[in-house]
Amino acid sequence: MTQPFKAPKRLLMGPGPSNVAPEVLAASAQATIGHLDPAFTAMMEEVKDLLRYAFQTKNQVTFPISAPASLAMEAGLVNVLEHGDTAIIAQNGVFGGRMADIVTRCGANLVLVETDWGKPVDLDKVAQAIKAHPGAKLLGFVHAETSTGAVSDAAALARMAADAGMLSLMDTVTGLGGVPVLVDDWGVDITYSGTQKCLSVPPGLAPFTVSERAIQVVKARKTKVQSWFSDLNLQLGYWSGQGGRSYHHTAPVNALYGLHEGLRRLREEGLEASWARHAEAHRRLANGLQGLELDFVVDAPHRLPQLNSVWVPAGVDDAATRATLLNDYGIEIGAGLGPFAGKVWRIGLMGETAKDDNVDRLLDALAKVLGRGLKAAE
Repeated sequence: MTQPFKAPKRLLMGPGPSNVAPEVLAASAQATIGHLDPAFTAMMEEVKDLLRYAFQTKNQVTFPISAPASLAMEAGLVNVLEHGDTAIIAQNGVFGGRMADIVTRCGANLVLVETDWGKPVDLDKVAQAIKAHPGAKLLGFVHAETSTGAVSDAAALARMAADAGMLSLMDTVTGLGGVPVLVDDWGVDITYSGTQKCLSVPPGLAPFTVSERAIQVVKARKTKVQSWFSDLNLQLGYWSGQGGRSYHHTAPVNALYGLHEGLRRLREEGLEASWARHAEAHRRLANGLQGLELDFVVDAPHRLPQLNSVWVPAGVDDAATRATLLNDYGIEIGAGLGPFAGKVWRIGLMGETAKDDNVDRLLDALAKVLGRGLKAAE
């Protein structure tokens, strides 16, 4: 007979998910109620306010999409792009590439601005693309690139888009809660994140916020949004909070309990304190990695404290090292993606994981594993 699943205990120090606070897990385990229950809809309003705090925005359209951040990326693009529009996408890692793919699936014209992986988005190249395509409708970029650990100048990119009369779309899946994300100050039109990174909430929901300027673009569309589920005109009937709510989908009630608690805890800690905690954990890790002679992929000024990419040392087997850390020490770190596959380890210090004792535990385990001299696979 099949036995109930019992999850092993892990210290999650990869690119996500991060460890989840017991309080968040306990909140998620409460009794399920209806997704139109007045008590639940009241909590939804609190979630929206808490997300506005996390994003540092007053955007009325701020809510969590009932899906991973990949769907939030798609929702942001398909709601404003129509067939024949032009979108400029800045790519410096995996996730800018995904944006580009979605743009072409919308039937829009793609202008791809590529920057070397591990570097922040090249502002000069973006400026050249904007000058060459003055009729472009949108500039999309990744603020915190999870595949490399590089942070880009979101304020400058959003300002460039606004000055050119374009909308801006920002991916900050790994950024929110770990480094400053200032949606209103930066003037970003569409921003999304994920719950499983620095918010330390289980995966499955995508915080999402849209400016009034972008909402007006959605309302002025000549054609229907190609995705029924992602159509903001329909989604907002459920999340608007204006009188009775229309049925759109059955919201993940228990997951939203957990998000409420995770955001409440972030508000209680304070954004500045959370940013400082992530920065301190990174400094501690960086000092330890230097002692192990491990080198970062990203230069210090452009390095995300919560997502640390390091080069796999010569002669060391990437997969075998990660497997030993997981099986012998209960620690998960991430592999490289794309051209970094087999060459890079991604070490996450996100949310609950960004604590001194966790950093010390990883450094101690790495020292022992690397001391075994694991050789690269033949």
